[in-house]
Amino acid sequence: MFDFFWNLASFIVALGILITVHEYGHFWVARKNGVKVQKFSIGFGKKLWSKVGKDGTEYVIALIPLGGYVKMLDDRVDKISPEDVNKTFNSKSVYQRIAIIAAGPLANFAFAIVAFYIMFLIGVPSIKPIIGDVEKASIAAKANLPAQSQIVEVAGMPITDWQDVNLALVGEIGSKSIEIKARQENSVNVTTHLLDTSAWKFSPSITSAISSLGIIPLRAKVYNEIALVQEDSPAQRAGIKKGDVLLAINGESVAGDWFTFSNTIKTFAGQTVDIKIQRHDEIKIIAAVPDVKKVNGNNVGYLGVSPKSDSYPEKYKINIAYGPIDAVQQSINRTWNLVVLSFDMIGKLLTGDVSVKNLSGPISIAQGAGTSANIGLVYFLSFLALISINLGIINLLPLPVLDGGHLLYYIIELFTGKPVPEKIQEVGFKFGTITLLCLMSIALFNDLSRL
Repeated sequence: MFDFFWNLASFIVALGILITVHEYGHFWVARKNGVKVQKFSIGFGKKLWSKVGKDGTEYVIALIPLGGYVKMLDDRVDKISPEDVNKTFNSKSVYQRIAIIAAGPLANFAFAIVAFYIMFLIGVPSIKPIIGDVEKASIAAKANLPAQSQIVEVAGMPITDWQDVNLALVGEIGSKSIEIKARQENSVNVTTHLLDTSAWKFSPSITSAISSLGIIPLRAKVYNEIALVQEDSPAQRAGIKKGDVLLAINGESVAGDWFTFSNTIKTFAGQTVDIKIQRHDEIKIIAAVPDVKKVNGNNVGYLGVSPKSDSYPEKYKINIAYGPIDAVQQSINRTWNLVVLSFDMIGKLLTGDVSVKNLSGPISIAQGAGTSANIGLVYFLSFLALISINLGIINLLPLPVLDGGHLLYYIIELFTGKPVPEKIQEVGFKFGTITLLCLMSIALFNDLSRL
C-alpha cells in the first residue's frame, strides 16, 4: 500500500512539474507576443486552487493532473473589448502563432537539458559495460563477442556504461545487423563483431535489449547461501532461515548456481516445491509454496529470499560527472540523442518493427516515477528528463488536438496564405481526438496487463 501512495505522489509531482514547464512555454511566448492570457491551468476538472494575478490571468490548479492548458484571448470565441482587439491570439501573424504553439514542446526539451545538466554536475554512479558471459547459441555468441571484455562502441555510438549500450541497441531495432566493438581488459586492441539481428526477437516490456542478444553483464559473485529472508514471505512461512545453503529443487541440483535456483522458483508460482538445503551440518528438505506475482503480464513464483554475494569490483565502478562547461555539451547531446531515438521508435511503431504492446501509460509512468524517486535525486532527474522529452514529442505529433496538429494547420496557412477552413479543422479535431483516445486506451490496457 505504501508503494502505491509513493508511486502516486511521485507521479503527481513529476507530471505537475512537466505540465507546468510545457504550459509556461506557451504562456511566456504568448505574453511576449502581446497576447492576453485569460487562464493558466495545471490539471483539468474541479478547481482545487485559483488566484487572479496582477496581470489579469487566472492561475489554477485543478483536480485531474493529466494535463493543463493556457486559455488565450480569441475573438472567435470571446467578446472582445476595443482595447483588447490587438491582444487576441488569432490577430497575431502566422509566425507568431507558430512560435506560441511550438514553445510548449520546446520548453520540455529545454527542461530536459537543464535536468541532465544538474544530473551531470552532481554525478551519476554507474558501472563499466563489462561482459561477464555470453549465452550459448545466442546472437552474441554467434558473433564471437568475447566474455570478460568491455563494450566500447555500438553501431558507431561511443559507450560509457550499460545505459548507453541499451539505448544504442534499442535504436537498432529493425536493423539486420549491429556492429559492436569490444576491448579485452588491460588491452588497447579493439575487436569488431557483427551481430546478425535479422531474426532478433525483442520485446522491451519483457526483457532488455542486452539480455535478448545473449549478453550477460558482469555481476558480483553470488552464492547459494541465504543472506536475507523477507518478513511474512513464503520462505519464512516454510521455515527457511538466513545461512541456509540451497542444494536442490524437486531433486534437481542447483548447488552453486543461484540464478538457476531463482529462475526455477519463478516457474512454480502457487505450487508446492521441495527445496533441499544444508543448515550447518544437517541436510533438510523443506516444502514451500512460492507466492504468485505478476511481472510484465506473466505469473511468476516469488519466494522472498536474497543470496549472499560479494561486492561489485570497485575497478569497474564509475561516476559520470562533468564540470560546468562540459556538462552543457553533454546534456545537449543526451537530450538530442533521446529525441532522435524517440522519433525513431514512433517510426518503428508505424512500420511494425516495434509492437504497440510496448506502449506505456500513466500506471507505468507512475511506477517509474516512484522507483526513480526512491533510488535518488539523479535518477529522478533522469526520469523527469526522459518523460519531458516524450511529452514534447507526443505534443508534436500531427494530430489536430495536439500542438503538432495546430502547427500543421499554421504551416499550411503559411504556404497557402489563408487559414485552413474551420469545417476541415473541426473534422481534424474529431479525428485527432479519436486517435489519441485509441492510443491512450492501448497504453492503459498494456499497463493493466502488466500488473
